[in-house]
Amino acid sequence: MAIELISLTPTQTLGIPVALVGSVFLALGAQFQHRGVSERDPEAEAGTKTGLNLKDLLTLVRRPAWLAGTLMLGLAILLQLFSLYLAPLTVVQPLGALALVITAVLNARAAKAKLGIPTIRAVAFCAGGIGLFVGVAALTTTTVPIHDTQLIIVLGILAAVLTILALAFGFFRRRFSTLFYIVAAGVLFGFVATLAKVVIDRVHTLVRFGFHYEPGDGLTFVCMAGLAAAALSGSYFVQSAYASGPADLVVAGLTVIDPLIGVSIGIAVLGEASSAPLWAGVVFVLAGALAVYGVFQLSTRHPRAHPSRPRS
Repeated sequence: MAIELISLTPTQTLGIPVALVGSVFLALGAQFQHRGVSERDPEAEAGTKTGLNLKDLLTLVRRPAWLAGTLMLGLAILLQLFSLYLAPLTVVQPLGALALVITAVLNARAAKAKLGIPTIRAVAFCAGGIGLFVGVAALTTTTVPIHDTQLIIVLGILAAVLTILALAFGFFRRRFSTLFYIVAAGVLFGFVATLAKVVIDRVHTLVRFGFHYEPGDGLTFVCMAGLAAAALSGSYFVQSAYASGPADLVVAGLTVIDPLIGVSIGIAVLGEASSAPLWAGVVFVLAGALAVYGVFQLSTRHPRAHPSRPRS
């Protein structure tokens, strides 16, 4: 029996290089923002600071490095949104892992250290897993219409996540670690990507039909509100993670959790892989496991500059 594959259209294929360029700006923006957050902050450099208060946030906007990183991240977001407009979520979202590879190289250069064989091997696992995942996704997944029921499910899950994080923040903030901030940011930005895809598709449909309002279009505005809440909360957690941990660890965590949440929603809720054959699902799991293994191996190897000895 022949296996039917779904190939991307030329326009959808364009979403892949757009997403890759966005990953480059994501990596550069992360480096500059981390430098801005850690600038003249002994607690951040020592990894003992667990969060940012209002005074810290106001201080950041006066630091050139942080502003430059913010502009780069803004451009990365625009490119990601454009790639989501062009191609299915399951194809372009995992490509953000390229930022981890670039961040590892930049971090090594900043620390004036060489990438060892274990680090190179971890990068190869990450790149190979992501490449395999995207290759199969490009052949077996497609953008499908998103129904109101699916969107309500996504919004309900997001509301539960935001509630849990708000309660945890209110009662256990002083116990938060870098890992908590990274996980929280990754989960929230996974929802940001998903909701952005929904908003883009719905706005495109609205424009296509001459802005004719339908009763279900009210969900689009609820979706925008949820997207804004997730983006703002996730941004705060990212800045707090930069203040308490190294940039490569933050990017490593985000490039695992963000695509994992986004792709899981795209497959399980939005049905982008509903027409994919069984073997594709097996490859998705194996490729994802390979990339996750590479990311975690890479995240455990932070090149550090050796402190110079004082001259006599």
